[in-house]
Amino acid sequence: MKQKLENTHWDILIIGGGATGIGTAIDAASRGYKTLLVEKDDYGKGTSSKSTKLVHGGVRYLQQGNFSLVLEALKERAILKRNAPHIVHDLKFIVPTYDWWESPFYGIGLKLYDWLAGKEGFGDSVLISKEETIEYIPTVTQEGLRGGVIYHDGQFDDTRLLINMMQTAKEQGATVLNYTEFIAFTKNTQDIIDGAMIKDVFTAEKYNIKAKSVINATGVFSDTIRQKDQHSTHKIMTSSQGIHIVLDKEFLPGETAIMIPHTDDGRVLFAVPWHDKILLGTTDTPVTEYCSEPLPQEQEVDFLLTHAAKYLTKNPTKKDVKSVFVGLRPLVKSGNAEETAEISREHVIEVSKSGLISIAGGKWTTYRKMAEDVVDKATIVAVIPFVKSETEFLNIHGHRKLKSEESPLAIYGTDEKHIKKLCSSNSELKEKIHPNHPYIKAQIVWAVQKEDAKTIEDVLARRIRLLFLDAKASIEAAEIVGNILQNLLSKDEVWKKNQINDYIKLAKKYLLKD
Repeated sequence: MKQKLENTHWDILIIGGGATGIGTAIDAASRGYKTLLVEKDDYGKGTSSKSTKLVHGGVRYLQQGNFSLVLEALKERAILKRNAPHIVHDLKFIVPTYDWWESPFYGIGLKLYDWLAGKEGFGDSVLISKEETIEYIPTVTQEGLRGGVIYHDGQFDDTRLLINMMQTAKEQGATVLNYTEFIAFTKNTQDIIDGAMIKDVFTAEKYNIKAKSVINATGVFSDTIRQKDQHSTHKIMTSSQGIHIVLDKEFLPGETAIMIPHTDDGRVLFAVPWHDKILLGTTDTPVTEYCSEPLPQEQEVDFLLTHAAKYLTKNPTKKDVKSVFVGLRPLVKSGNAEETAEISREHVIEVSKSGLISIAGGKWTTYRKMAEDVVDKATIVAVIPFVKSETEFLNIHGHRKLKSEESPLAIYGTDEKHIKKLCSSNSELKEKIHPNHPYIKAQIVWAVQKEDAKTIEDVLARRIRLLFLDAKASIEAAEIVGNILQNLLSKDEVWKKNQINDYIKLAKKYLLKD
């Protein structure tokens, strides 16, 4: 490995293994550029695993009048559904209305949303009666209910898509490494970046990499990387955190989501069915310190529970919360927007005097366009021959159109048959890792063998989503997963015990204290 990394003169080195970084690796490698990506933790450990699980144009940006961002996101939404149909699917939303003016007002806005999507729309928005609204959402608060508006958007599993994207990048020829930390830039005699020093997090072995261009795709941590290039550089990032709480399906049965277009703090709120649970979010709380595992604030949890109670007949309490997770939004500072809820999610590309390319801002839905734009820029900085991006029509690994009857393994797409083959060769792998959830041991084996999983957290948080769906159950499953990893990775008992203890410590952060 060391020889390959140090002896290859890379065209593009990417720092950061979230949606933007992995998307950039796909774009660069598919154009034929020698591409290396390094991520100091696991893929999607930060923001990219903690989204609202929506592939959408952004109704909120429509309210703000940011039509260019909505248009771009709606186009990318359609591309994503076409390129990864095993993960991205249509989701029906209802806006319940209680005042006389709400149905016509939101109806007109959502017709505009449909119009902007054009032929790439997922379905037409329609006004529905009170009775129809109750039929779709039996648990909606009926007192004062006048009707509703139906519209369509996309839904996905964020890190399942990210893992398939990582596999796609590798298939296109990229070298993609998790648990590999960027340490420092190297520069030539003209003070231009010509590579970097990186380190294997587990072995502490260091490598000197030569690259024609370096792309900083580290999201909220972009300024940290920028300051390693030029210590005195001004900060361009700001952030807010959004929390999500997960509830049992009984709070919102069926397959229809609820969208609340205007909360007390001016945000859009969603209650979304996801993996047989209900996802409720999100908040917008400005933060000044960034970490990969931010914690929910008590007032944020209260905010979500209070708003859920306004629209659902069964009022959720803290005891009903199966998991709570928190993501940081990578926002680029704006000269006039004082509230983070008002800052645009459009992306920005910056090139420093020494040639560091930083891509910041944006949102999950637009990762592909961000990647295309930043690789276009890198070809100029690196002075390498320009090749047009091909990702608009590039299928993501696992690409398969779903059948109407979904199995728990359907989200793996074409890999489903390989996981079933593991089960047929060893019947023990059909066993569930927890009695209340569909995940089986074969998925753990697959995660290690084919999806770069190296820790219990990698498996339970991001290869399967048990941490996000039921944190307590994930703690109960940790030992079974630890045993499988210990065997596959040839580790000792001390390693396994440390892994289990580390995981339990993390998972407790996803549980609310009574």
